[in-house]
Amino acid sequence: MAEKDPLETGRLRALWFIATLAFRADPWRAAGSLLASGINAAAQPAVAYTTSRVIGAVLHHDTHRAAELAVILAVIGMAGLTCSLIRLDLRFRMEEATTMLIDREIIELTSGMPGLEHHERPEYLDRLELLRQEHRALGGSVGALIENFGTFASIITTTSLLASINPILLLLPAFGIPSVVSSAYSRKLYQRAQEVTAQPNRLAEHLFLLSTTGAPAKELRVFGLRDELRSRFETINASSAKEFDRTTMRATLVSTAGWAVFAVGYIGAILYVANEAVAGRVGAEQVILVVSLASQVNQQVGGVYWMVGWLFDTLKTVNRYIRLRTDAALAMPDAAEPVAAPERLTQGIDLVDVTFRYPGTEVDILSHVDLHIPAGTTVAVVGDNGAGKSTLVKLLSRFYDPTSGSVLVDGTDLRRIPVREWRTRMSAGFQDFAKLELIARETVGVGHLPDMEDAALVGAALDRASASDVTEGLADGLETQVGRTFDGGLELSGGQWQKLALGRAMMRERPLLLVLDEPTAALDADTEHALFQRYAGAAREVADNTGGITVLVSHRFSTVRMADVIVVIGDGGVAECGTHAELMAAGGTYAELYELQARAYR
Repeated sequence: MAEKDPLETGRLRALWFIATLAFRADPWRAAGSLLASGINAAAQPAVAYTTSRVIGAVLHHDTHRAAELAVILAVIGMAGLTCSLIRLDLRFRMEEATTMLIDREIIELTSGMPGLEHHERPEYLDRLELLRQEHRALGGSVGALIENFGTFASIITTTSLLASINPILLLLPAFGIPSVVSSAYSRKLYQRAQEVTAQPNRLAEHLFLLSTTGAPAKELRVFGLRDELRSRFETINASSAKEFDRTTMRATLVSTAGWAVFAVGYIGAILYVANEAVAGRVGAEQVILVVSLASQVNQQVGGVYWMVGWLFDTLKTVNRYIRLRTDAALAMPDAAEPVAAPERLTQGIDLVDVTFRYPGTEVDILSHVDLHIPAGTTVAVVGDNGAGKSTLVKLLSRFYDPTSGSVLVDGTDLRRIPVREWRTRMSAGFQDFAKLELIARETVGVGHLPDMEDAALVGAALDRASASDVTEGLADGLETQVGRTFDGGLELSGGQWQKLALGRAMMRERPLLLVLDEPTAALDADTEHALFQRYAGAAREVADNTGGITVLVSHRFSTVRMADVIVVIGDGGVAECGTHAELMAAGGTYAELYELQARAYR
């Protein structure tokens, strides 16, 4: 569904968000900046008015009055200049604080969503990309709002002074309305261009990262992809540039027409007051005041023009941000009557008539699956690529909820257990593990934050993961910085990174659910087999204490044969289920695949 125009819906909400943003980030500077901006704005028309009075006093040969007004003029001018300097300093510091607050909240919102759906929705990614590009402008929007407050204060003061000379001069600000309207239309054009090019620009950035980062560098060189990637990058950028060139041309024509209308009004005001002076109906000081104020109206209309452009840009960005907050609030909400996660499993985990399809797709990955995983068992999940093994893991981890059906934990629907509480009772290691470029102790220790600083517990987790050899080879052991992003950081091999990730998964000693989704893909078959032997033994020890379940996903059939239960996923469901001996005796898909793989290793 297309996003609604922020000026049609949510305008007040977005403006209120901007108005309160700075006071959340830095209340004292926000208040000071607002006050300084107001004084500075009022000083400008006050200077014009006082200047005209000084000239009038001079023309009337009132030296004493001219001197008094000159002092007042100097005071007003100094107050305005001082407030202008203070305002700029406060605004700069306030925008820094506001940008930091926005960055922190975007991180919290995006990484805090309990599920993974938002990472796999193109419209969400497009919105996040635009927000990422514009988030600093959002941080500066508070300063812009305060500037606009000053602009309106100036307009009110200037309009009052013009009306005091002759009400007909109130038409001058009215001639600025077409330029404001044209500005609004121009900004809409630019916003449409940004939205149209958001996805191509994401692709262009992806191509840029492919061409400039280390991970894909080997394949790029082996397959000679430099020119192909560069060509695609240039084509996408050229298309985006063409779209913006068309937009710029249309916006320029519209804006020029709006300013032409104001120019007519400006010239008319000067001619009118000059004619009034010639007729003797106004004095010279009033002519000077109108000329000064007319030039200020010119600046103020320019300020409003800029403000309208800012308003459209910023409100759109704010609404994207509010949408992000709304998505986070609605993502996998806790049940109305939540149930605490059990301290131990007594029955196990059941999938009851579970069907699942990824959001935005039309194909069921799993269809009407019924599966019982007894408490205290080690379960191996096997099957072809794309069969749904990782999808099953995602449902057990509650990264997604089933499209229909239920996942039961000791008879309780998993959706009734607060998702963050469930996560504290499980642990996991994945094939697409994160390379956390921290101190090695922290890279492993974040698997259980309360124990991250305890080197002994971190070492024990590495030992359970058969990964102690990684840190033994590091110059500073667990205190070594890993990863090349930072000075002095040590780059690790794929297998070493994977072992640290396995250690991370072992930090929680007694989880109710341990998920190992092909976590040893970067290791050789013998190493994987030895590791799973240790895992199976550790899992049985955990099972005796908590009834915990270990789920192993692997392509290597020789490894999974030690599992208590082997589940074969195929055709969107459970094709076979049993022990290794039972499945081999059945002579079905598992036996066929096992024999096929065994022959490959002979």
